[in-house]
Order: sequence, then structure tokens, then C-alpha cells
Amino acid sequence: MGSIAPNSLPLLAVQEAVTKARGLAMSEPHSHEPSNNRQDDSIGRIAELIGGDPMQRLDADMKHVLDRLADMGARPLELLSPEVARRQPRAAEAISAILGRQGRERPEDGVEAEDITITGAEGDLPGRVYRPLGLLSRLNPVVLYFHGGGFVTGDLDSHDASARAIARRTGAIVVSVAYRLAPEHPFPAAHDDAWAAWRWLNQQVKALAGDKKRLALAGEDAGANLAAHVALRARDGRGAQPVHQVLIHPIAGNDMTAASYGETLRARPVGLPAMRWRFRQVFADEAASGDERINLVARTDWAGLAPTTIVLAGIDPLRSEGEALADALEQAGVAVNCWTYEGVTQGFFGLGLVVTKALFAQSDTADALGKAFAPARHS
Repeated sequence: MGSIAPNSLPLLAVQEAVTKARGLAMSEPHSHEPSNNRQDDSIGRIAELIGGDPMQRLDADMKHVLDRLADMGARPLELLSPEVARRQPRAAEAISAILGRQGRERPEDGVEAEDITITGAEGDLPGRVYRPLGLLSRLNPVVLYFHGGGFVTGDLDSHDASARAIARRTGAIVVSVAYRLAPEHPFPAAHDDAWAAWRWLNQQVKALAGDKKRLALAGEDAGANLAAHVALRARDGRGAQPVHQVLIHPIAGNDMTAASYGETLRARPVGLPAMRWRFRQVFADEAASGDERINLVARTDWAGLAPTTIVLAGIDPLRSEGEALADALEQAGVAVNCWTYEGVTQGFFGLGLVVTKALFAQSDTADALGKAFAPARHS
């Protein structure tokens, strides 16, 4: 598979601490308010003594982005309400600030964007279509993209750079969807919207100048979970199947005792406390978070899916579940690329103007999609 795992750490004590934390998390009432993180701080200090501070493993350019975010006033998610979390500074703004300090302007990317409306499960959803300049064909590959944010934050603008990068590097049309967010719209609202968006794309592909035989899925964290959900439903005979899916650090389970949770308890922007916070917004209780649409690593029905690319960040609590998902897909006979990029955190993929590993990930992903899109398969 080409998966590159980080250096192994002595995790037994860390995992015991995480188990204790998870028990605490699920014993607390499910509230949409910020949580008390004194227990997490203690566990994080234990983890650092055993495995080291994960933030010390940051690449310099990734650290630059996170430091700039902190300077701009970004605070840990778990200390905020969802409303405040959605308003606080984002990585895209940190990139703009860094470029400004360096006297650089954003380069022209050769991609035009158009805001549209997409039919969701219970009403219209905001969407955005990205088209590489100079498209001449009436039958272009199309990628349906779902933004990240743990089902709670994120929108078309927060992940604009990711969608643009995919369009620019593949020459494909990219359609980005702003699905409904929790806690206002708890699970499974986002999943229902994702499937509705796929159905909409299949109905509108000709109007978009797309090729119905060359449709793909992509997403980041929560969005990657949605992409996998759509691929499974399509595989089960409920619509056209994608030719490829790209899962960027996917949410693939609810096991907060996984190794990477122990290694990244105090990681930023997303560690154990932030993941706990996200799950409290999305799910009514622990049982709901075990639904097979979330707990992908527990599924055994992966056979027959399209080839899959999984992109993982080395400093990310979701890494272990991403690796487990890659193993499950491979064991089911699905062709899998799984790449781990060390020194970066969750949310790195769209930061290519500053973060070198993001450029590597974008290039590798584009290569995989390019192979899936060529040769064209017309009916």
C-alpha cells in the first residue's frame, strides 16, 4: 500500500489514559457547550512524558501556519461553542497573513469558481463549481467534494483551496457541497445530504459538461466519511458508481483508544479533546457514534468499491483509523493507495501555498485521480 507509519511509541500507558478519558467523555452529559478539560490536560501531560509532545514533530512550515493562527486568536475547539468555533480564524486566513508578511500575492491558479445551489435531503444546499480555465470538452471528469470540519464546522470557503487544488491538478470539474452541520442538524443529516448531492450530480452531470462515466468522490475528515458513505450506497445499486474515491484523513470510527489518539492527545488544531467536542455536537450518545456510517473500520462489506486513495497526516488522532480502513479495503480486494505525510496535522491538504507536504499530497492525489479518469469510458 505504501503506507508510512510514524515511529512506534511505548503506548500502553498512553492508551490506558485515553481509555480513561473516553470513559469520562461518554459518561458526561451530551451538551453543546464547551467542556471542562482539566482531565484532558493531565492525561496530555502523561502522554508527553511517555511519547513526547506531538507538536515537537511539526515541520517548520506547518508550525508557521499554526503559530500564525494562534497569533490571530484561534482557540482550541473544545473551549468554544459551535457558533464561536465557526467564526474564529481559519487556516486559510493564516495562509493569507503569511503571504502578506512575505510580500507575496496569491498566484493565479487557472481555476474559475461559480456558486450554485444543490438539492439536499431536506432543501437546497450551497454549492460551488470549480472549472479549470480552457475546458473545451463536453465530457469532463467530475469530482464531488465534501469539506472537513468534523460535521460541526467548515464550509465552502474554509476548504476552497483544497477544491481548487484538485481541479487545477487533475483538470477535472470539482463540485463542493456545503452539507448541513451539527448540532443544529445532528447525525445523520450530513450523510443524507451527501447522498442527495450525489444523486443531484448524476442528474446534472450533462449540464455541468461532465462525463457520467468519470465521476469521483473526495472529502476531508468528516467529508471523507461522507464520501465513503456515498461510495457504499452507490455500490449497493442505488446510483452510478464513482471511478475513484479520495479520503483525506477520514473519520472512520469512534474508538478514541486508538494508538494515534494516544500519540496526539495535545495536538493542535485537533487532538482528543477536540474530537470529543465534535462527537458531542453530532451524536445523541455513544451508541449513535457506533453507527456503521461512522464506524467504518468495523464494517466488512467493502468488496466491490472503486479504487481508493487515503491521505493521512502524521500528527492526527484520525491516523490509526485511516490505516485500519486502508487495511480493511485491501483485504476486501479494493485497490488502495495509503500515504502518511509526517510533520503535518489534520487540515494540511489545502495549505500548499505554504506547506510543502500539502503540495506532495495534492500531487499524489492528482496522479491517482488522473489514472482513474484515463482513458475515458464512454457508453
